[in-house]
Amino acid sequence: MGILVNIVSADEEDAEAIGESNHPVDEWNGIEARDIDKAKFITLHCLLTGDGIEDAVYGYEPVYYVGEDGPVVLRVPDELTEKLAALEEEALEIVGEELIATEEFEISDLPVEEVQSLLAEISALARSAESQNQVLFIWMHPLLT
Repeated sequence: MGILVNIVSADEEDAEAIGESNHPVDEWNGIEARDIDKAKFITLHCLLTGDGIEDAVYGYEPVYYVGEDGPVVLRVPDELTEKLAALEEEALEIVGEELIATEEFEISDLPVEEVQSLLAEISALARSAESQNQVLFIWMHPLLT
């Protein structure tokens, strides 16, 4: 079983509406990122901010949750959004290579080019969020396949 993931840029008060949406990228500026789960985001957070895993985990508590079979919405900490928005093209390649070497990404067997491409999309979304005084949310829903 995988998870369907949408990463969207929205106003802070939109968390509940995002959670109630069936497909947030249809309603907010965002991207789809299937199987990029909470652990992978925390790994990215640690890599870009230098925070330890114990500290980073606390920044990813659900802001919307209705149970095991429903969606979960996480708010991306401002610190990570800022770091993502500041990434330049060369840094995106390096960070993508570093991510793919981590345990969380290694077990998913994603090609480095796919991780770098996704990272570039998330970085662009972070820049968009910052320019509009919005925040990033991660909407995750179990994919029953």
